[in-house]
Amino acid sequence: MTDQKGALINAQTDVDAYTSDSEHIRDLIRRKQARSADIEAIRLALIEGESSGAPRPFNVDEFKRRMLKANG
Repeated sequence: MTDQKGALINAQTDVDAYTSDSEHIRDLIRRKQARSADIEAIRLALIEGESSGAPRPFNVDEFKRRMLKANG
């Protein structure tokens, strides 16, 4: 790790109240993994949507009316 990156991690460790640099780095890795998982879930949902066929017309007002009727 470069001195510049080490200094940045040390500064952020103090600001964010981590007990050590390694705790801070582990948290950064966890956040990156969570973000990657979220991106993958979105990507899969997009593929599923694109594979579901041609779009159908959707009337927002009709949908709201049905929901109000069904749920009060």
